Amino acid sequence: MADQKINSKVLTIPRIFDASRELVWKAWTDPEHMMRWWGPKDFTSPSCKMDLRVGGRYLFCMRSPDGKDYYSTGVFNKIDPLKEIVYTDSFADEHGNVVPASHYGMQGDLPLEQQVTVTFEDLGYKTKMTLKHAGMPAGEHGEMAELGWNQSFDKLAESLR
Repeated sequence: MADQKINSKVLTIPRIFDASRELVWKAWTDPEHMMRWWGPKDFTSPSCKMDLRVGGRYLFCMRSPDGKDYYSTGVFNKIDPLKEIVYTDSFADEHGNVVPASHYGMQGDLPLEQQVTVTFEDLGYKTKMTLKHAGMPAGEHGEMAELGWNQSFDKLAESLR
């Protein structure tokens, strides 16, 4: 975790997985695979819809241990197969309509839209994946996002075994 960095603009998390770049890419681009790891520890993902093309939309759901569903949506801005995915990220309702964070009881100054960039680097039998989540405010929300992403990536590592 020493390589991680949070400032008022970008949360950056590099992670090395013991899996091929093709498999890590599939974990991000195949809805069935993504549902195995999306969301923090003890959360599940009951649904994941994506139209994986530039301009295509996605709608992801993560379910908390107490059964509350949290939706996120956005648009794919760049897809460079096996190398990079760039997409917008917003809270949403179950129909994919963008909603403020307050819809889920979150306080504070979270922007309606943020940007996520995920890069994939082939290291032979391993893959270096780097996530950059831009627009994340500093402070508690950034810290919670960092924790959530890291717990999700722990689940991703398990799903790749």
